[in-house]
Amino acid sequence: MLKKSAIAVAILACLVSAPGLLAQDAAPAQKPAAKAAASATTPKEQNLQEYIKLLRADVRSQKSGAMSAVMQLDPDQAAKFWPIYRDYDAELSKVNDLRVANIEEYSRTYNQLTDAKADELIQNAMAYQKQRAELLAKYYDRVKQALGAVTAARFVQVEQQLLLIIDLQILSSLPIAGS
Repeated sequence: MLKKSAIAVAILACLVSAPGLLAQDAAPAQKPAAKAAASATTPKEQNLQEYIKLLRADVRSQKSGAMSAVMQLDPDQAAKFWPIYRDYDAELSKVNDLRVANIEEYSRTYNQLTDAKADELIQNAMAYQKQRAELLAKYYDRVKQALGAVTAARFVQVEQQLLLIIDLQILSSLPIAGS
């Protein structure tokens, strides 16, 4: 078990850099955009959106690699697990769109943050966390049905670890409200 943890830690170290780039680059890139006309999409905004897509694809690939290393499924288990995981990842990506939009809004309004806007942003962040937890619970049930509770528990543990690492990297890159 220690060997699996060491493999996971090594792979997870790769994840730490990519999500931080999203958070660090999104905030400065969006501040000038807030001064531009809200309805126009500038080339800079289009480039940022493309950059976000590339980072997501890279993180998704690294996350799958980490999941594979820790889950250590036999071929029969893998044939059942990976289609479920792909469905989960596709739904997670849609939920993550809410987070990206909220971070972009925070970066646009950070310099003139009001109590009302701060409350809205935090409510959105908590709604995102709730949706993500509900999604993970839904897919725990699907994996449990297909592969049993022990494998499903391992999936949830690994996924939560990966999500926490990504969360920490993103959140540590954002400025604290009101500072």
